Amino acid sequence: MAARGVLITFEGVEGSGKSTQAERLAKRLAGMGSPCLAAREPGGNEIGEAIRGILLDPGNKEMHGLTELFLYLASRNQLVREKVMPALNDGKVVVLDRFGDSSTAYQGFGRELGEKLVVRLNKLATAGTRPNLTVLVDVPIAVGRGRKASGVLDRLERERVEFHERVREGYLRVARRAPGRFKVVDGTLPADEIERSVFGHVEELLKRKGILK
Repeated sequence: MAARGVLITFEGVEGSGKSTQAERLAKRLAGMGSPCLAAREPGGNEIGEAIRGILLDPGNKEMHGLTELFLYLASRNQLVREKVMPALNDGKVVVLDRFGDSSTAYQGFGRELGEKLVVRLNKLATAGTRPNLTVLVDVPIAVGRGRKASGVLDRLERERVEFHERVREGYLRVARRAPGRFKVVDGTLPADEIERSVFGHVEELLKRKGILK
């Protein structure tokens, strides 16, 4: 029976560059011959992508914070049960672009629903599945918004600066409390430099787990 795999998650505010780094890591692992599953949240499967469309549609301006939270949790539960848990049980490395910490930051802090509520519901939605490593790609809000300025903004990207500042502070507070799991990297650095830093943390984890020699 294969050893249990590892779950690596990427977090960050809008425009942080976390998606780029998640993609780079997945490609690097695949190139090394390491079995890997990569997915994004919300999404990663048919149900999740349908929910993603609802969540990010700028037309849904009246969505209540709790509705938003429940939709994220529904997408997450489907992804965990359909793809993440089977992959981990097969000994694969799972790389996720966002996971439970996103809800803590965005709905717990950003929407001010409260961290305790979100954490409790997250535990149910993830069936207790926890990341082995979380990479927080941190950038000032002004930097992230500047990177998004020339594109079409989704519903969350259109939120006020104050909302995004609460999200960033939420991420940093959670990261400070869990230094063993979180690795905070400076998202203002060149992408190649961030990639090297991220892989250093990942390589250490995978060697410790016996996945890399």
